Amino acid sequence: MKFLKILMLALTPVALMAQNAPQGGSGSLWGLLLPFAVFFLIFYFLIVVPEKKQKKKHLEMLKSLKKGDRVRTSGGIIGTITRVDNDTISIKTGQSVIKLDKMAVVALLKNENREGQ
Repeated sequence: MKFLKILMLALTPVALMAQNAPQGGSGSLWGLLLPFAVFFLIFYFLIVVPEKKQKKKHLEMLKSLKKGDRVRTSGGIIGTITRVDNDTISIKTGQSVIKLDKMAVVALLKNENREGQ
């Protein structure tokens, strides 16, 4: 819903320009390119910028991984890190240890206080 409100607010100047545009085939180049520029800016700030922020945050999380952290992978595997290398990690899930690419980690889970472990 918020996206639609922002989109409508951003498109209002474009709609006003279209109403005031001269009729016929003698429009200026700026009048033709301005709506495309507005759409590009909307696309950039609503899609590209948040995606860059999310990717940066994910890479920072991957750099901060250490032994003992509980993680969830893109395949849904949840385990505890037993070893961290440059590009790979090893996680323990139950009785088995799995070696994975670091990029497979999608979330760092909060460590749960477990008694007896």
